[in-house]
Amino acid sequence: MTTNYIQQLFADRIGGRQFGLNEEIYKFEMIKRAKREAIQANPHMELIDLGVGEPDSMADDRVVQKLTEEAGKPENRFYADNGIPEFKQAAAFYMEKVFGVSNLNPETEINHVIGSKSALAMLPTAFINPGDLTLMSSPSYPILATHTKYCGGDVVLLPLREENSFLPKLDILSDSVLEKAKILYLNYPNNPTGATATAAFFEEAVQFAKRHNLIVVHDAAYSALVFDGIQPLSFLSVPGAKDVGIELHSLSKSFNMTGWRIGFIAGNEKLVKAFATVKDNNDSGQFIAIQKAAAFALSHPEMTIQTGEKYSRRHELLANALVACGFNAEKPKGSFFLYTKAPKAVADGPSFQSAEEFSQYLIREHLISTVPWDDAGQYVRFSVTFQANGIDEELRVIEEIKGRLSRDVFIF
Repeated sequence: MTTNYIQQLFADRIGGRQFGLNEEIYKFEMIKRAKREAIQANPHMELIDLGVGEPDSMADDRVVQKLTEEAGKPENRFYADNGIPEFKQAAAFYMEKVFGVSNLNPETEINHVIGSKSALAMLPTAFINPGDLTLMSSPSYPILATHTKYCGGDVVLLPLREENSFLPKLDILSDSVLEKAKILYLNYPNNPTGATATAAFFEEAVQFAKRHNLIVVHDAAYSALVFDGIQPLSFLSVPGAKDVGIELHSLSKSFNMTGWRIGFIAGNEKLVKAFATVKDNNDSGQFIAIQKAAAFALSHPEMTIQTGEKYSRRHELLANALVACGFNAEKPKGSFFLYTKAPKAVADGPSFQSAEEFSQYLIREHLISTVPWDDAGQYVRFSVTFQANGIDEELRVIEEIKGRLSRDVFIF
């Protein structure tokens, strides 16, 4: 029995009848393939992975112990639906303690999410109709854009450029775009640029949203991972922000709880309710034991401070090493990403037409993995979540990176 008719049944949003036949090889798959080939060609050489966008450490032992305790309680085995009060209250405490946001009602203005990714995927279902537009920074995390298109909407990109401190210029949009726009997506500290926002920029975004009837979605996954005197900044701390927006917080990055899939959405009551309505029709809530362990973590924000100190130290070491090798690298003020221009060529060596070509070269010739971004100029993203147990090991890895890169003279 044949099933050839199956090829005719795929939804247009994922490619329709062409689904799976001419699939593009995306850069992350190209990176994976290049890493495998480089390891096979150099079995005795260590691959240094500076492309990982996830924490390199486990969650705090106390959080793990809390999960263990709560997982054994029979009352925690039930569906959580839209979240338990204990977690929402902990999120409200966290917002006040870390960001000074004290006006959040945990019952109506906070809801748990099974990771920021799933929340970003659901939000367009609540707000986007066919023909509506989402305004997205570029480069950026693509999930909200993907699901905007799934809902029949479209995306307008706002390039993040170095000369504007990697903040989007909101005044470049035409009236015809703004008439159809419904969501403005922001993400600070930013992935991939590592840039931090200012209160003044958030104030500008609030006023812009009010003028053009927009919903602001601020993806604050890295919001507490800041250093060098920068204080954690929430979009919701800006006057008027709760009138127009919502903010997504994730414990994945701040508390090393990536695989736990837990975070929260906070802000405008009507927007949170709309999200919760969609979520209620997508899942039955995160495991209550995970929520209770996450509530414990949120009550101990010093855990994030300790993690930030490690990232700050590594950023300093990595930036200095890159500068010594000719890069115009600057230590970021937040996140675990260092974003810098990719070279155009190697003296007496190959030239690079894109950051992707340079990234492939680094893997192939130096067994150093990074992530290229060609969305708004040719840049490469280094991550300081490389594997290293302790300061001595960090120094060893950085010296190894410096030694390998110094073999080339890069032309910018």
